[in-house]
Amino acid sequence: MTTNKELLAAEAGALAKTARIKYFDIVIDSGKGALLKDVEGHTYLDLLASASSTNTGHAHPKVVAAIQQQAAKIIQYTPAYFANSPAAELAQKLADIAPISGPVKVAWGNSGSDANDGIIKFARAFTGRQYLVSFMGAYHGSTYGSLSTSAVSLNMARKIGPLLPGVVKVPYPDPWHRLPDESETAFVDRIFAAFLEPFKTYLPAEETAVIMMEPIQGDGGIVKAPTEFVKRVVDFAHQHGILFAVDEVNQGLGRTGKMWSIQHFGIEPDLMSVGKSIASGLPLSAVVGRAEVMDSLPAPGHLFTTSGNPVTTAAALATLDVIQEENLPERSARLGKLAADFFAEQAEKHAFIGNWRMYGLDGGIDIVDPQTKAADPVATTKLIYRIFQLGAIMISLKENILRFQPPLVITEKQLQQAFAILAQAFDELEMGKLVLPENAAQIGW
Repeated sequence: MTTNKELLAAEAGALAKTARIKYFDIVIDSGKGALLKDVEGHTYLDLLASASSTNTGHAHPKVVAAIQQQAAKIIQYTPAYFANSPAAELAQKLADIAPISGPVKVAWGNSGSDANDGIIKFARAFTGRQYLVSFMGAYHGSTYGSLSTSAVSLNMARKIGPLLPGVVKVPYPDPWHRLPDESETAFVDRIFAAFLEPFKTYLPAEETAVIMMEPIQGDGGIVKAPTEFVKRVVDFAHQHGILFAVDEVNQGLGRTGKMWSIQHFGIEPDLMSVGKSIASGLPLSAVVGRAEVMDSLPAPGHLFTTSGNPVTTAAALATLDVIQEENLPERSARLGKLAADFFAEQAEKHAFIGNWRMYGLDGGIDIVDPQTKAADPVATTKLIYRIFQLGAIMISLKENILRFQPPLVITEKQLQQAFAILAQAFDELEMGKLVLPENAAQIGW
């Protein structure tokens, strides 16, 4: 039997350092539902859902069948020149379920990154303006446009500049950064004033094309912006002819307890990026937006040889059927309440659990020093490694935030098993029993 160590050693000689954020020394071999197996046959509960790209779980029978049936007919013929049946059907279906009123159109891509690049292209084409506004803590992707609008890791800027010009980043209204005794109203007033400052000093609103936002940030820590703040941003944008775009790559498709995270705010975007779970993890993405905006860019401004290909779009059709038939947004909301109760209980028990938030099966749990309440990346790494040893996959964000995003098909029994593992790891950290792994310096962002 080939071991994890042997395969990783063989790969190491050929894989670039930037190609993976390292966590655990395993090689994934198979998966079913919310379970994963490595090449040595060890089984793990998946609390990451492949970075929220497998909301329907691993190897869902309906998705597998759709892929197999389509692959037996034709795997690829470039959608850049010719239509294919699954993509033609999917485009209309995606337009129909988009949280945007009126005529809606779709453009395909291969990843969330190029979908966010598409937002930049369409916004500039429609408005004839150059400037782009995004938020600190954002992760929009790793292509040059999406990377330029991201602000979550210095390694997304080091050694690869200059980045895309015309990008201005403003503070994200992270509710956990409220000042002591600051009300939510005062907090929103303060952060919105900071949002307006560039427009008052050096950024002409009439030359700004789009404001891009994750209504609930993913890699920034699973953090939801206050609704009032988002509404003020949208009002400001529309008063000045600026488009408002949302990134639903991480948080869409049922993850937060609604089909789209923007639906928590009662707001409609002009443009939206979709990826990750749209085809249950196969490489497919889409820019979805108001028809007049989407029609502003002529071909081949945003098309790719393989984007919207027959296999990925067949998988996406099956994925959307599963989300609807199994009521996954509602299921996420219901099971998310169980998770919220669990983390609330653990936070009462352990002072090292600072702020935590849960939006459906979508949560971030801050691990802090019990005395100073400062971020504690060492304790966080100890926890995720112990959780791994106990049989579950969970990673960290921003060094000290536990990322809780299991597949939306996880069973209640499996969820309780996950809670038992987490509770044991929390108890052992409290008792001083946990140690850092040998490769601790390499783990995480």
